[in-house]
Amino acid sequence: MLAAKAQWRSRLVASRLAVPGPERARRAAALAASAVLLAGRTGGPVCAYLPVGTEPGSPELVAALHAAGHEVLLPVVPPEPGPLDWARYTGPDGLAAGPLGLREPVGPRLGAAAVTSARLVLVPALAADRHGSRLGRGGGYYDRTLPLTAPGTPLVVVLNDDELVDELPTEPHDRPVTAALLADAGHTPLGNTG
Repeated sequence: MLAAKAQWRSRLVASRLAVPGPERARRAAALAASAVLLAGRTGGPVCAYLPVGTEPGSPELVAALHAAGHEVLLPVVPPEPGPLDWARYTGPDGLAAGPLGLREPVGPRLGAAAVTSARLVLVPALAADRHGSRLGRGGGYYDRTLPLTAPGTPLVVVLNDDELVDELPTEPHDRPVTAALLADAGHTPLGNTG
């Protein structure tokens, strides 16, 4: 199973690197607009994240949610592996470099339980399948965090359209998601409804 996941990860990372900058920017703008529409239906707080490297989306997605009046919580990587901590996004000036190449809010830490208040959780992934299985980067932070969300909370991966596939390898600890947010297809419900 680990070898199959490693092959998927390698292939998906290479595919993301091949996306030209202008196309990446077009997709990021579309994802930001779709995220604002989705959050308008669910309300907030919204747990989101700032993409790293070639991850779909952009910091503008988080800024657009904030500008639309939503309380946005961003992840803070804990010092030891475990569920993510959270802090409020107050704007780009309220961010600092964190571990794993992330930028994190500098404000007060709200604790791992802050995710329980979320009305929408946007989740990074390399891919997802139509059953709701998600393939992350392998750190397990979201697999430890997602079980803390309130029942019925939309758990939505942000992906390039071609990263929604028919089936992915999964393990018992992998936590499913309920939908994908895609640049062209928009909000796409998955087989797992939560």
